[in-house]
Amino acid sequence: MTLTTCTIEVSREFSASEETVFDAWLDPQKAGKFLFATPAGIMKKVEIDAKLGGRFSIIETRDGVDVDHVGIYLAIERPTCLRFSFGGDPFPTTNVTLNISKTESGCVLHLTHEEVWIEYEASVIQGWTSILENLAQLV
Repeated sequence: MTLTTCTIEVSREFSASEETVFDAWLDPQKAGKFLFATPAGIMKKVEIDAKLGGRFSIIETRDGVDVDHVGIYLAIERPTCLRFSFGGDPFPTTNVTLNISKTESGCVLHLTHEEVWIEYEASVIQGWTSILENLAQLV
């Protein structure tokens, strides 16, 4: 059986600089406050090896269950591009790309998430939108 997939694209403007927004994704202290963090969850572990080929693991406890978000950094081009694989049970590994560009008042982040199962399209869009909103509040 072949699952139908789609590509998700979400953008968000920030009043912060490209460097500030980019760096938040690789800083364990900051990432733990916005990346895969949910209002009712408890952040349990944030490990980030911020180098090409480095891995990340972000574990949040949700309703008593540990949810582990894992990936490998595929491209790190500070401050304009970050690309990583992304997975977590029960979902297969996919790729996420962040492109950040300077604006007059800060920057804009364009996120592309490839090969998302089509039945999860709406929830993935909502998830990334929430993550970017949390990031905007942080920076």
